Amino acid sequence: MIDLTTLSIAEAGRLMAFGELTATALTEAFLARIAAVDHKIASYITVMTDEARAAARQADMEMNGGLRRGPLHGIPLALKDIYETAGVKTTGHSHFKVDYVPAIDAASVRRLKEAGAVILGKLGTHEFANGAMTPDQPFPPVLNPWNPKYQPGGSSSGSGAAVAAALCMGAMGSDTGGSIRNPAGYCATTGIKPTYGLVSRCGIFPLAFSLDTAGPLAWTTEDCALILGALAGYDPNDQASARTAMVDYGAAARRPIKGMRIALARAWYEGPDGKLSPDMAKGMENAVRVFRDLGAIVEEVAFPDVRDYHICGRVIITTEAHAIHRRDVIERPEKFGYTTRRRFQLGAFISAEQYISALRFRRKLHQDTREAMRGYDLVMTANHWGAPEIFEEPQQIFHFLGKPSLTMPFNVTGQPAATVCCGFGADGLPLAFQLAGRAFDEASVFSAGAAYERATPWRQRRPAL
Repeated sequence: MIDLTTLSIAEAGRLMAFGELTATALTEAFLARIAAVDHKIASYITVMTDEARAAARQADMEMNGGLRRGPLHGIPLALKDIYETAGVKTTGHSHFKVDYVPAIDAASVRRLKEAGAVILGKLGTHEFANGAMTPDQPFPPVLNPWNPKYQPGGSSSGSGAAVAAALCMGAMGSDTGGSIRNPAGYCATTGIKPTYGLVSRCGIFPLAFSLDTAGPLAWTTEDCALILGALAGYDPNDQASARTAMVDYGAAARRPIKGMRIALARAWYEGPDGKLSPDMAKGMENAVRVFRDLGAIVEEVAFPDVRDYHICGRVIITTEAHAIHRRDVIERPEKFGYTTRRRFQLGAFISAEQYISALRFRRKLHQDTREAMRGYDLVMTANHWGAPEIFEEPQQIFHFLGKPSLTMPFNVTGQPAATVCCGFGADGLPLAFQLAGRAFDEASVFSAGAAYERATPWRQRRPAL
């Protein structure tokens, strides 16, 4: 008998289209698995059992009546708990919002519901998408389903863990400095940070206005493409929202990539700050070989120093996050987790001159990156340096003062960037690389990521829980 919870979104959609599967059966399978398994990794803060069942029944009635809303109709998804949901607690994993119940849905949640998706619940996150999971917060930390001794990456921790553990078919995350791609990489899922401005952020707790992006995590690149197809679009209520043409991302994920030109940013992960772990280095070399075997042209290209992107992005995030939370940091600092509080407080020590300099430097990095990409469709680089951190107390507060972030460059430039699993190390933990495209060319990212997944066996392996 087929395990419904390990179907891809594309597979489940085809079964429902042919009347061989119902949204109710699919939803019940996930609710049963959450009840049986999630206590091991604590990915959910709130399970929306009644709401999910009602949405599944509605989807079945519509499909039985001949209405097909699209590829997400009847598909069970979950949300990082910074997405506002009407009538359901949205906590931000914080004491500040532990009882907060919004009156309306975030714009992206509304789009998912309009596409017929079934929302299973709200997922754990780092506090306000910036802190860490510490004992002084209202909910337990999310654990990595591949090995619960390790962290799942953040801040979309619950999103990465829940997808990997087959507790939802896809999940929404947010990415300001890598917070979709880090958990995607450490949990062996796919995750995409869309182009800045492609997906509305209205109704999502902000971290840094000029960098925040919203996007999906799923088991496959094609599934991420199907979710993004329902999310992309202009929103007049989001000042950063862009008017763009509609794109069939699902179709893009099925395109061949022969002749595609990929710029390999090898110097970012083999530079002066230390090389990748041996397993990650091997995974990267094998991934490059696969792309060349598929007919893509992969060449090493010189980009600006990865440390420049890291420093620029970190100054912007720290300054803007402090501005957003300044009053609470001053008046009620004890309500934050200790790591969150210290990170927000750090922004008070950055001057206006330093912040403006970072914004100006960001524009230069954007221009230099675009110039380096001339003649290439995509940039390829490693997603992370090696294994995730082990859960220890006290946790390192300013972890970003160590090695530079390999995900930050594409937050600084605003480009779309996806994380794709490229195997597992000797320790059993996932390996991953990134693919980034030109602004609003998510289609090329999906084409390459999906082609790689079809050519490799990694989507056949799941964590044992």
